[in-house]
Amino acid sequence: MIGVLFLIILFFLVNQVIFNVYQKKHKFLDKRKMNLLYLYHLIFFGVYLWYAYNNPSDSKGYYNNINIHTGSWFELFGTDTDFIDFLAYPLRTIGFSYEMLMLAFAWLGYLGFFYAYLFFREKIPVKIKVFKSIDLLTLILFLPNMHFWTASLGKGSTIFFGLMLFTYGIVKPGSRILLLILSSFIIYHIRPHVFMFVAVGAVAGYMSGKEKIPFWQKTLVFVSLIGTLILVQDQILAVMGLQGSENLIEDFQTQSEERSEDLSDAGSGVDMSSYPLPLKLFTFWFRPLFIDAPNVLGLIVSAENLIYLLLFFKILKKDFIKFIKKSPAVVKMSLVIFFTTSLAMTFVMSNLGIIMRQKSMVMYYIFFVIYYYLAQKKYDRILKIRRRKAKRKENVISPV
Repeated sequence: MIGVLFLIILFFLVNQVIFNVYQKKHKFLDKRKMNLLYLYHLIFFGVYLWYAYNNPSDSKGYYNNINIHTGSWFELFGTDTDFIDFLAYPLRTIGFSYEMLMLAFAWLGYLGFFYAYLFFREKIPVKIKVFKSIDLLTLILFLPNMHFWTASLGKGSTIFFGLMLFTYGIVKPGSRILLLILSSFIIYHIRPHVFMFVAVGAVAGYMSGKEKIPFWQKTLVFVSLIGTLILVQDQILAVMGLQGSENLIEDFQTQSEERSEDLSDAGSGVDMSSYPLPLKLFTFWFRPLFIDAPNVLGLIVSAENLIYLLLFFKILKKDFIKFIKKSPAVVKMSLVIFFTTSLAMTFVMSNLGIIMRQKSMVMYYIFFVIYYYLAQKKYDRILKIRRRKAKRKENVISPV
């Protein structure tokens, strides 16, 4: 426990250095809120640690794998679970206990929230209140389920960090190229298929955004991401066992059905095979919803899912399609990443426990779209009021 306390203090001090560096670039950075977010995330580190002590947890498997490994560090290098072993192994060799490794990866998850905060605030300076008095960004940053699944040794914390780092970097690819390279490396090695969706989303957003982006930036994003996808296409297809397939669509459907059946047998299963697509997506985004919560954790998640649902209702407006057509690149990118990833996941997810964990990767993208939409409407109202006031003022001072 002394080691854990030491790391808590060490990471807190490192956070202050990071905040000072980024505050020079972003005057809006609220260090007090970020420190509070760090303490909040630590609570979920403790909750997940207790959960792992009393329930089966992938974190124990990672810890056991690196404990019994007798080869070199680079023999562990690979994709999926191998990459987590690769990241954790050097920390274990310098004496990190199971609890310390859990905290180190929880800190990576926290950095994901930090970069999400920078991304949201940089692109949306307008503050939005929801449910009458709650600040939307604060609500998004402090959603408990998001913190629970990003506060442990495993893929959840690491890929969330990679995704948010990528999203922050893609806003200004020219000056943040190193962040893009690092984040792409992380995302690809944890979940190659998710990297494919992120790359497609980024390219689609940049090519269709309303703002005038320099041609060299569009070329940089297109060549880099599409080129990388071509180079690693075999590894991405191998995730679903589709390498060498002659009919990708048919083979994907077959593999998806088999994977779905396996997951549905793992407990808390839902038979989604006969669901129409809209209901599959609803299940992935918003279930469990109280009546089908598998346990106490499921009840807590159900309350959060209700918040997701209420926020989602805010974009079910007639003018949303018009907004999307005129929206900037990052909004289109976020929507494409959210929808394509969700679409793929609905074909292989049939277990509510796994759904609760997996969707934490992509929910921030739809939150950004919702936030931007509400901020744009508020900004348009402000401009409308200003024009009215200016017109009244002109009428008052103009000669009769």
